[in-house]
Amino acid sequence: MLATVLSATVEGVDGLIVTVEVDVASGLPAFATVGLPEAAVRESKDRVKAAIKNAGYPFPARRITVNLAPADVRKGGTGYDLPIALGLLAAGGLFPDEALSGGLVVGELSLDGRVRPVPGVLPVALAARERRVAFLMVPAENVGEATVVEGLAVLPVAHLHEAVGHLSGAAPLSPAAAPAGPARFAAVGDEVDFADVRGQEAAKRALEIAAAGGHNILMQGPPGSGKTMLARRLPTILPTLDVDEAVEITKIYSVAGRLEGQGLVRKRPFRAPHHTISDAGLIGGGRMPGPGEVSLAHGGVLFLDELPEFKRPILEALRQPLEDGQVVISRAAGSLTFPASFILAGAMNPCPCGYLFSPEHDCTCSPTQVQRYMNRLSGPLLDRIDLHIEVPAVPMRELRAGRTGETSAVIRKRVEAARERQRNRLGHHGRAGGCNAAMGAREVEKFCALDAAGHRLMETAAGRLGLSARAYTRILKLARTIADLAGAPEIEPAHVAEAVQYRRG
Repeated sequence: MLATVLSATVEGVDGLIVTVEVDVASGLPAFATVGLPEAAVRESKDRVKAAIKNAGYPFPARRITVNLAPADVRKGGTGYDLPIALGLLAAGGLFPDEALSGGLVVGELSLDGRVRPVPGVLPVALAARERRVAFLMVPAENVGEATVVEGLAVLPVAHLHEAVGHLSGAAPLSPAAAPAGPARFAAVGDEVDFADVRGQEAAKRALEIAAAGGHNILMQGPPGSGKTMLARRLPTILPTLDVDEAVEITKIYSVAGRLEGQGLVRKRPFRAPHHTISDAGLIGGGRMPGPGEVSLAHGGVLFLDELPEFKRPILEALRQPLEDGQVVISRAAGSLTFPASFILAGAMNPCPCGYLFSPEHDCTCSPTQVQRYMNRLSGPLLDRIDLHIEVPAVPMRELRAGRTGETSAVIRKRVEAARERQRNRLGHHGRAGGCNAAMGAREVEKFCALDAAGHRLMETAAGRLGLSARAYTRILKLARTIADLAGAPEIEPAHVAEAVQYRRG
């Protein structure tokens, strides 16, 4: 007897519908799974057999063949356990095959029949809505992310008994209620705030510009000057997430298995990997390619502390996401694309010991050591960083002062006002919702025009600093952001002058 049930897999951050065909035929007992299954899928036969028996249902001692179609797509993960088990029970006559018709099922089974959560349920739910399925049956712990998708009947199950009871009609399940969400979330409270920062007015100004235009920033200063403290507060001044951005970020975290039962991600990500991270850990990849730190930072901040300590190939691999806002991982079987639009915040010391130019400490590094240390960062990578700032040590008298600076909420209002000006001007060109850092050549030519004084200033800067064409364009984008923060309709020479001072000489 043949039974068919729909399930799904994840390719990159998108869901792909998979048809699970279960055939129970006469012959010696055997269990074969075909359709390019990975090891976790091949092992499902043992989990399914034990779960069915321990749940008190008969397991057919016959020849069982499970086909996962399309057969030319590699299948991984444990989400096929529940659909295979339900297909077997339907083929055995426990409930009619028509009960599975039009539904989509995902879930991992424990040996006692409990249904465990699986990663990637949100992309699966989006694919199910596009397929117009009658219902989506998911593990109870995944219901938060599944109900994010509107117009979909989500049935949460915690045990195989519940799934069988619903399909047989003995104990129908009620669809989970979808959470009512606004078009834009209210600002989420943070444990850190810019009001905690003593001094460092120039650095705070640079971070505000970075947040307003989506620009990358590099902070250089001695140990203990507050570089990490400043970077951790950068997400608190970024605009609050709207629902579309939250869904896109949640998809990535769902595929990576990092949602931990929550629904939509409501805070912009802040990722701070250690400098010993591997290429696959930062960029993404693996045998079954998954998102790396650059994708987990999508829509937020990727903070790389001690930037020169990262391996040179890893830093050079950042070029594509910094330029394109996405990562393309190619394997023999095909290519996968992961979103990776983030603000890069880097921090480094001025020399190996960290005390070059420090008035309080003597630097122990030779000129050769300093030069070798600085050469760990290539010119093309530095060219993609718009703001280069010095973060000096804070005098003791300022450290003893009370909280006198602006709060993150006050700064965020200015940032959101600047972003609103950019959206009105750019629409949704480029990535990151059309912010200045994402402007293409045509947008720069159209929206970053300079007057005669601005042109003279840029020509002087290009000659003295030896600016590349990319650096020249990025200064124009940066000047446009500074003008937006000031509410100026056109770029003025003062905006150009401030943008130029943030470039590395």
